Amino acid sequence: MSGVVDTKLYDILGVSPSASENELKKAYRKLAKEYHPDKNPEAGDKFKEISFAYEVLTNPEKKELYDRYGEQGLREGGGGGPGMEDIFSHIFGGGLFGFMGGQGRGRNGGRRRGDDMVHPLKVSLEDLYNGKTTKLQLSKNVLCSACNGQGGKAGAVQKCVACRGRGMRIMIRQLAPGMVQQMQSVCTDCNGEGEVINEKDRCRKCEGHKVCKETKVLEVHVDKGMRHGQKITFTGEADQAPGMEPGDIVLVLQEKEHEDFRRDGSDLHMVHRIGLVEALCGFQFTVTHLDGRQLLVKYPPGKVIEPGVNDKPLFRHSDRDNIH
Repeated sequence: MSGVVDTKLYDILGVSPSASENELKKAYRKLAKEYHPDKNPEAGDKFKEISFAYEVLTNPEKKELYDRYGEQGLREGGGGGPGMEDIFSHIFGGGLFGFMGGQGRGRNGGRRRGDDMVHPLKVSLEDLYNGKTTKLQLSKNVLCSACNGQGGKAGAVQKCVACRGRGMRIMIRQLAPGMVQQMQSVCTDCNGEGEVINEKDRCRKCEGHKVCKETKVLEVHVDKGMRHGQKITFTGEADQAPGMEPGDIVLVLQEKEHEDFRRDGSDLHMVHRIGLVEALCGFQFTVTHLDGRQLLVKYPPGKVIEPGVNDKPLFRHSDRDNIH
């Protein structure tokens, strides 16, 4: 088969890159039977390699990535999945994230980025029209200042033996003869952190959690003309965590319903009910605008208003919007 840049996974199953799905299945069943942990307890790593190779080569998307780009294609395409670093190490001579300088790094070589904190911010139509500056109090995690985010004194943090520092444990369950299922679960010894700290060596301030809760007050500027659903972003102000770049705090504007007006783009709409006499003889009334101005609404006598007709009796009061 032309175009295959790496044959390691094919070699594990003992097949050629042009092998059919049936040939892959036949080879896998033969090897799985020979190296299954129940039959051969010393061959656990070999069995994982066989299962991994079979999973990749029988998945059309992963197989295409591997055939075209080899090991790097699987890594960047997420072909290994979380908790598969040990298998990559056995097969390719490096962890799943080894080429990027460690598991704690992202695809661009920098630190992993934490999640964004998204909060709704209710604002009135007056706030959106006039603009507003307000203060918002939030609670967030910050690195413990007493232990510098280490969780304990120097040398107290140890790699979890149970999961080998991955935070995940891999379990293999046999579904049927020649068929197994590989599952992952959070390591209970380290609660998924990959590290353990003896209780006596834990930081007294953060109790080994590496972060502490802190109240953050943000000054939020709602600019004139902003709209419902628009976002205000505070870069890098989300929760902190060791070895990670903090995400952003994102405020999503939610416009509250107004008693008189409804916004439509740059225009304001309002409904005013009139009687038959006013419809025939004309009328006038005042409207309190969003900025507090009193606008006089006049409709001339002799020009009959019909029910349901959308008319524009008001004057244009600025270049930025109209009232209908």
